[in-house]
Amino acid sequence: EAVMKRLVERAAAVQMGPALEEKMVNAADSVMGPVIDKNQYNKIWNYIDTAKRAGIKLAYGGDKSLVAHLPKDGNFIPPTIFTDVPTDAAIWREEIFGPVLSVREFKSEEEALQLANDSSYGLGAAVFSADAERCERVARGLRCGIVWKNCSQPTFIQAPWGGVKQSGFGRELGRWGLEEFTSVKQVTGCANDFNWGLWMSKI
Repeated sequence: EAVMKRLVERAAAVQMGPALEEKMVNAADSVMGPVIDKNQYNKIWNYIDTAKRAGIKLAYGGDKSLVAHLPKDGNFIPPTIFTDVPTDAAIWREEIFGPVLSVREFKSEEEALQLANDSSYGLGAAVFSADAERCERVARGLRCGIVWKNCSQPTFIQAPWGGVKQSGFGRELGRWGLEEFTSVKQVTGCANDFNWGLWMSKI
C-alpha cells in the first residue's frame, strides 16, 4: 500500500506538455511529452479503455480530462496505473510502449520471479530491495537481457545491450556488440595416427 501511494503521488506530479518548450526543458521535476504519433496514441488509449471495460482497477490516470488543457493536436496521454491486473490481461502480457503501468502484488520472491518471467518478452527488468543478496539473487533469476538493481535505465557503452525471447537476439555495445560484426571460423585438425572411423577419410 505504501508503494502504491507513492506511485500515484509521483504519477500525479508529472508535468505534461510540449517537451521542447523552454519551460519544460528547464523544469526541475518530472516532465513528459506526447507519444510519437496519432496511431500510437489511439493504440495506447485502446489498451486503457479495454482494461477499464474489463473492470480492472484504475489507480490513476486513464482519463482524457487530465490532458484536456494541453494542445488539441498533441498526442498526450496521462500516466496511467492499473492494480490487481490479471495475468491474462492485454495490459499485462503485451508491450504497450506508452505511459501505462500494470501492478500486481506477490507474496514471495519465487512468485515474483514466476510472474516476471512468464512473458514472451525479455528486454529489461529492475529489482529494488534493501537486501543486496536478494537483489543479486533475483537479478540472476530474471530471464531478460539487462537487469537494474536499485536503479532503472542507466546504460553504458561498455556493457552489452539486448533482449531475449521476443525482445530480440544478439547484443549491441561493448565487445559483444563488436562481435556481432564478426564471423567465427572453425578449423578442426586430426593427428595422423587417429581414426574417427566412419568420418575419417583415408590419407
